[in-house]
Amino acid sequence: MRISARADYAVRAVLELAVRQGGGDPVKAESIAAAQDIPHKFLEGILGDLRRAGVVDSRRGGGGGYRLARAAEAITVADVIRAVDGPIVSVRGVRPTDLSYAGSAEPLLPLWIALRANVRRILEGVTVADIAADALPEPVRALAAEPAAWENP
Repeated sequence: MRISARADYAVRAVLELAVRQGGGDPVKAESIAAAQDIPHKFLEGILGDLRRAGVVDSRRGGGGGYRLARAAEAITVADVIRAVDGPIVSVRGVRPTDLSYAGSAEPLLPLWIALRANVRRILEGVTVADIAADALPEPVRALAAEPAAWENP
């Protein structure tokens, strides 16, 4: 699985909004871009996708900007990635459930389905609030603590 720059930037932007949410005022895209070192024009497109997906709200004008559309506890990392990149796991751009294999390749389908299930379990189990509070769920912390997780084979 590959996390695109677009997905990485989207998660970082939503996290920035979650951290600043307490102030009540919308956050300008320029401010998010500067805080997270994200190209501003690229971020504008990402924020548009997040708005259309109902992850963020926007307000125009001098006091305008962006804020989370719902509580950070109700937004998962999977929600953010799907908003900007579509399905979490695909094979050649196709959802695993829409694939079929024949012959010796038949066992690939359950492998791709299992991969998708595990990726979804992690990304749907972590909220923006978890990250903002530096409180990743224990199963995620345990996986990240395994020395092999940090090695590149």
